[in-house]
Amino acid sequence: MSAEELIKSHDPNHPANVICELCKLFYDWNWVTGTGGGMSIRDGDLVYLAPSGVHKERMKPENMFVMSLSTGKYLRTPDVYKPSACTPLFLAAFTKRGAGACIHTHSQAAVLVSLMFEKEFRISHIEQIKAIPKVTEPGNLDNFDTLVIPIIENTPHEDELAPYLEKTLEEYPQTSAVIVRRHGIFVWGKDVWKTKILNEAIDYLLELAVKMKQAGIDPNTGL
Repeated sequence: MSAEELIKSHDPNHPANVICELCKLFYDWNWVTGTGGGMSIRDGDLVYLAPSGVHKERMKPENMFVMSLSTGKYLRTPDVYKPSACTPLFLAAFTKRGAGACIHTHSQAAVLVSLMFEKEFRISHIEQIKAIPKVTEPGNLDNFDTLVIPIIENTPHEDELAPYLEKTLEEYPQTSAVIVRRHGIFVWGKDVWKTKILNEAIDYLLELAVKMKQAGIDPNTGL
C-alpha cells in the first residue's frame, strides 16, 4: 500500500488519524495553542508528521507529511503546508532512542519550570513518578526516586535545536524528555500511547513542581 493510500485509511488506529485525535486533545488541554507544538509517529520505516502552521484542533489525516526514516526522503508532501520545524528533533528521538512517537508541546508548566530550574528539572517523593520508565533498564522509577529532565537553551529557529537535543540524549541516557527554556518540552516513548501517558505524567509533575516552588517547598526534597 502506498503512502497516499495509507494516509486515507479510515482505521482509527492509523498514525495519521491518531495524530489528529491527540492534537485536538492537546489543544483542549492548552498545550498546543496558536498552531504551536507538534507530533510525530513512527510506523516501521514510515514517519508521520503533523505539518507546520496548522490549527492543531482542525487537522485532518490528509494534512500529514510522510517520510522514510531510512532514506530521510518525504514520501508524501501536502502542497499547501510546510514540514514541521520540529522534524529534525523528532527524527533524533527515533534514531537515537528507537522511539515510536514524539510529542512537542508548549505547556505553560514546562515553560515556568524552565525559568525556575537551571540545568535540570528534579522532583522526588511524588507518586506520579512511578509512571516514568527507567529507559536504560527494565521497569519504571519508584516514587522515592528522583526524576531528572535536562533543560536546554532555546534557539531562534526550532530546527536549530537538533544538535543540542542530540548532545543531551548522549549526556542523559535515562531521560524520556527534554525541556526547552522559555519554549516547551519534547517527550518520546516506545509507542504513541505510552508516550501520551508519559507526557501526561510529566506535565502533572511539572505543574505540581511550580506550585510547590510557589509554596516554598523544594520539589526534590519535599521540604
